[in-house]
Parts: sequence; C-alpha cells; structure tokens
Amino acid sequence: MSKPKVGFYWCASCGGCDEAVVDLAENILPVVEAVDIAVWPVAMDFKRSDVEDMQDGEMVVTFINGAIRNSEDREIVEILREKSKYIVAFGSCAHLGGVPGMGNLCTRESILECSYSETPSSVNPEKVCPQGEIKVPEGVLTLPVLNERVLTLDQTIPVDYYLPGCPPPVALIVEGVTAFLTNQLPPKGSVLGPKHSLCLDCPRKDTKPENMLIKEFKRPHETEIDLETCLLAQGLLCLGPATRSGCGAACINGNMPCTGCLGPTDQVKDYGAKALSGIASLFEAETDAEIARMADRIVDPAGTFYRYSLPGSLFQGKVFQKEGARS
Repeated sequence: MSKPKVGFYWCASCGGCDEAVVDLAENILPVVEAVDIAVWPVAMDFKRSDVEDMQDGEMVVTFINGAIRNSEDREIVEILREKSKYIVAFGSCAHLGGVPGMGNLCTRESILECSYSETPSSVNPEKVCPQGEIKVPEGVLTLPVLNERVLTLDQTIPVDYYLPGCPPPVALIVEGVTAFLTNQLPPKGSVLGPKHSLCLDCPRKDTKPENMLIKEFKRPHETEIDLETCLLAQGLLCLGPATRSGCGAACINGNMPCTGCLGPTDQVKDYGAKALSGIASLFEAETDAEIARMADRIVDPAGTFYRYSLPGSLFQGKVFQKEGARS
C-alpha cells in the first residue's frame, strides 16, 4: 500500500519554518515512516513540471510557509492548491503576512530603488532594477515580478488550516501533523493551536498586578530586567495579553517580552489593533502631553504592533495616492 503524499513549500520567508520541521529531531521519524514527502525544495530536488504532472488532490496535505511576494509565489501555490487535498498556512508569514508584510508600508518602486541603488554596498549608477523580461543574446530571460503588495496565503488561495508562529513551535507542528495522520482534524479554517492568550500560560502571571498602570515604557536594553516579575509590569512592551498561546512562553523564559508571532486568538479580527488598544489602556496619563510622551516611547508603532500581521490586518498596509490622482 502506497504512503500518503505530503508537501512542504516556501514562498517569501527566511527559511526558519523549514528549520522548525528539521527541529522535530526524533519526532520526524514516525512522520517520514508514515508519509511520502513529494515536494520539499529545501531538502530535495524537484521540478515544477513534477508537481504539474500530479493528479489533482494527489497530495493529502501541503504545508506552505512564507508570504506571497512575487508572481512565482502565486503561480506555485495555485498549482499546489490543485494538487493537494488540504493546504496548511505554515508560520506567521503564510498565516498573517509576517515580517515580509512590513513591505506594505512602502511602494514596490521605493523598495527596488532602495535595494538596488541606495544601499551602501550598491554600485549601480544607472539604477538598473530587475525586470520581468530582458533580452539577451541567447534569447529572453524571465524573472518573477514583485507584487505591488505582500499577500497572506489565504488572500491568494483557499486555505484549510493554519499553524501559527515564527516559526511554529515544535509541539504545535507535532500536534498538527498527528491530526492529519490520525484523521482527527478540527473544522476547516481552524488555527491548529490553543484558543487562549499567552498570559494564561505565562510563568510570571501571578506577579501581574490586578489593576496595572504603566508610567513609562522601556526597551529591553534600557533596563535591568527582573527574572521573575511580569514584563509588562516592568514597563516592557510585552504583547502576551493579545497573543495566542502555544509557544511555551519561549521568549519570556528567555527574559524577553513577547512580540506576538503566534498572532491573535480566534475572537480577534485585527491583531495590531487589539494589541495597541490593550497597551494604550495601561497608560498612567491624564493630560494630552502625558499621553504623547508615553506614546513617543513606543519606537516604531507599526513594527511593534503589526510586525507579523500587517497584510492580514483590516487595512493591510499604507495607502499610497497614485501620481496624478485627486486628493
């Protein structure tokens, strides 16, 4: 009897999600024993035609990490959708847009200009940028074209399940893969993780004041962090109250505040708005000047509250007025 086929694929990502699969260590052995990994660019050689030649639905599940950043990303995930019974958005970038999604604060043109002309190491006096097609003596070369916007996976193709995290914690990966192998899946559209916030599992939760107010926010390098006290109570921007649990409080156990990589719980529509409103409610300030002073201590608000979720948020990014358009 043939083994069920599964796939792993990456789009706009750092590679950390694939490393997380490798980090399964001995837990990966029963997975490899039970399935036939048909697609995994990081670990094996395959060609696009190999996937195109598969029957529709031939793979039981494909885990796709990374945001959708260019034309090739879209083309490949559309093919994988056809060839897979289930698609899992694997990691923050596929789930909510992730760190690559911060590109939605800039135009495509400004990103290309900065990357290829303005960096200290760039020597490009003619300001040449990648083109979708370019003629060379041997013929025409084509390159993937950068999208105007970074998209989440479910803004591109239908997604069945989500495995959150940057990268997904090993425990959640094991539970998710086991759910497929045992056919004990939750309803489609579910996030394969706990339903509650990280605060409920935080090892420092008993030190969190009942009626907490904060006079000043501090960055980790600006203070000596106590090893046992609630980080938010120490004035550090910990986003645990707004973030889904499931990571084992890894950052907090490392004496660093939660940055929100597992995204929101099921009840929240916009992670950044939820986190921002929660933090703002803790301001110990009465005048506009005091509020402004405290807000100024939050360096890079967009990067703080929407670091992993900008494309998947309600407004999805900065709105740019097209040249010549009326304001």
